[in-house]
Amino acid sequence: MTTLTSAPTPPATSPATDKVLRRRRIRREWGRPWLYLPLTGLLLLMVTPFLWMLSSAFKSEGDIRKLPPDLIPTHPTLANYRELFSSLDFTRMFANSVIVALAVTAGNLIFCSMLGYALAKLDFRGRRAVFALVMATLMVPGLVTFVPLYVLVANMKLTGSLLGLILPFLATPFGVFLMRQFISTLPDELIDAARVDGCRELAIFWKIILPLTRPALATLGIITFLGSWNNFLWPLVVAQNESQYTLPVGLALASSGQDFTRFGILLAGAVVVLLPVTIVFLLFQRHFVAGIATTGLK
Repeated sequence: MTTLTSAPTPPATSPATDKVLRRRRIRREWGRPWLYLPLTGLLLLMVTPFLWMLSSAFKSEGDIRKLPPDLIPTHPTLANYRELFSSLDFTRMFANSVIVALAVTAGNLIFCSMLGYALAKLDFRGRRAVFALVMATLMVPGLVTFVPLYVLVANMKLTGSLLGLILPFLATPFGVFLMRQFISTLPDELIDAARVDGCRELAIFWKIILPLTRPALATLGIITFLGSWNNFLWPLVVAQNESQYTLPVGLALASSGQDFTRFGILLAGAVVVLLPVTIVFLLFQRHFVAGIATTGLK
């Protein structure tokens, strides 16, 4: 004969405990809108300039300068885009920007990851000194090294060429630091096992390290591509003629008149320049977030 046992009843709580739990639940439910409200305000504050840029790119020059401004254009027009493409050698400048940005990004992905692997996993004399030098270089403002870097490029006869825009930025201290911090979180057992099997260091780096560092590589690639694509001062100084201009330089020169700035062309060009960066970020945003979240956790 089997006896049926009833399910255990949950322990009874006192009225005071129920009251405290109910208050906490109400406070949590009513507290969320007060958290979302300032966050929504900050989001609108950040998005409004971009929305105004997209809208004003389809306005006439008079509507752009009108006060108070209209967020939605009353008479949309494509004249700004037509004038932009007709006044610039857009194809060549776009190709220059793509070549420079891709070359700089590829160089950073290769050289920064190699140096990061050496500083994180290889034991050699002077490793701490090299990493300290990288950190010290990271703390130096870019404007301090601008003139010496230009003198170096000029002495190498690279001014007026795309190589002069690419070569100085093939590796950056930030990229080395980012890759070193991420690679240091990888287990040493993987590398030791590969060395026992007779794998050389270059093969270890190519077949083991690089596949495991995809989030950090995506993060470095997006940051480097964005910085190179939007770089204005260095191409303006190094490029000697219009055939070497990148899009930011050509856009600034095309929108600046003798007495005033043509904001319509400037905003239309800003939209065109922003599109490739947005596409790159949307394609790699998952890896970008993962790289930022996991870098330096060791």
